[in-house]
Amino acid sequence: MRLALFDLDNTLLTGDSDHLWGEFLVARGRVDPTAYKQANDRFYAQYRAGTLDIADYTRFAVGPLVRIGAAELQALREEFVLTCIEPIIAPAAPALLERHRIQGDTLLIITATNSFVTAPIARLLDVDDLLATELEQVDGRYTGRIAGTPCYQAGKCRRLEEWRAQQSDRYTHLTFYSDSHNDIPLLSVVDRPIVVDPDPELRLEAGTRGWPVISLRQAPPSFD
Repeated sequence: MRLALFDLDNTLLTGDSDHLWGEFLVARGRVDPTAYKQANDRFYAQYRAGTLDIADYTRFAVGPLVRIGAAELQALREEFVLTCIEPIIAPAAPALLERHRIQGDTLLIITATNSFVTAPIARLLDVDDLLATELEQVDGRYTGRIAGTPCYQAGKCRRLEEWRAQQSDRYTHLTFYSDSHNDIPLLSVVDRPIVVDPDPELRLEAGTRGWPVISLRQAPPSFD
């Protein structure tokens, strides 16, 4: 059994869904336009630098989910996926996903971005399995805390092992596609690491380790 793993932001997408969700809330007037944008940009810079405290970021990011009612949240998320996510699906991403389906592989998106934002994106990409940072809820309302292990850096490895332990299938070959140096821990343990449109740190690491580098930002696909 073969498992194909995909990072989401800046891999299957040409942007970052977490950061874009914050910008979307600013544009829709649901958060303070100055303070929230400044904090959103600061946290995104920390993520790119590999210094993000994901618990602090989650408390910030979930704040609007705590305050906004469920019905409005669902409507906002639907609009967000339609207007902000569909246009940034990497041009060659659907063909890559389909290639793995044809090969009979199981597809899994594994992302640090929380499941509220990413679950509809996984459905949009027709990927059934998703590992994302889970948000704690009490009595059906978000608390601002993370439930379980955050799906970030080495946490992706732990979450994947927990997921595999729950599966009836025993996957013997793992491929992982990612753009980010934050994913070096998981890239280091899979059978086939593939680097996609990498950030500078990951490009350097890929060169040192001999990992293949591809782009999904061109059509036709360049992953042969």
